[in-house]
Amino acid sequence: MLFEEVYEEYKIYAQNRHKKQGFDTINKNFNLHILPYFKNNYLSSLTKLDLINWQNEILSKNFSNNFNRNLYYELSAFFRYCMYCDYLKENLVLQIPKFKKKIEKKEHHVYTLKEFRKFRKYLDDYIIKQYFNFMYFYGTRPSEAMALRFSDLEKNFIHINHSIHRKGKRELDTPKNQSSIRTLKLNSLERFRICRLKRMYFKKYYDRNFDYFIFGGKKPLSPTTIDRYKLKACRKANMNPITQHEFRHSYATRMIHKKTPVDIVSHSMGHSTVSMTVDVYLH
Repeated sequence: MLFEEVYEEYKIYAQNRHKKQGFDTINKNFNLHILPYFKNNYLSSLTKLDLINWQNEILSKNFSNNFNRNLYYELSAFFRYCMYCDYLKENLVLQIPKFKKKIEKKEHHVYTLKEFRKFRKYLDDYIIKQYFNFMYFYGTRPSEAMALRFSDLEKNFIHINHSIHRKGKRELDTPKNQSSIRTLKLNSLERFRICRLKRMYFKKYYDRNFDYFIFGGKKPLSPTTIDRYKLKACRKANMNPITQHEFRHSYATRMIHKKTPVDIVSHSMGHSTVSMTVDVYLH
């Protein structure tokens, strides 16, 4: 069978075993960086040399180490499926070396507490301001904060149970991994801010039975709206903008500088392992 024919089968298999965002990423990577090289080849005719030549092409594009690693494992998973279905007897991907790592300088741009307060001063929308307050002081992923509803609030605790697709129909989904399902304790000020948002929505929509999104109301805030207000505030404050995800990095950096134990920081951020927190932030 042709590589492309089997991939059409594999898409159905993969779609039922990955979250929507994960599958969309896999499918995009295949269409852009794998299928163009192999789609007209018969599976049984592929050799290790073919895969090495594919690797060389990918390396010439100067992608990040992480992106190359993902491509390697995505192709390997496809070959593993081919073995399950008896299309192949062996996984050739595992018989070639992984992509050689290049030296990368990883940088995370963050705001200190003083810088954040300066940035926040120029946010002229209360809902947007509370979104960034929550991101900076509690370190959630943007998709997790956008998905929060008032039903997730229980006294002084907030439960992180969902994330939201940042593109397309913006559907609710489970968080990134099992460790991402967690409960965070709010201080009295943050609870007051959130309760004030709830009163604002009641006053605007006159519906006390609706389970409003904490940051948005009837609908969650959109990433483009958030970024528009963020850039406007940065211009007024004469500050370099950071990404929404870098407010999460700012939280981690600030907590570690405060000598908070790394395992506590890791749990609050929903990392699957403490080593992930150490590798990304401890330097």
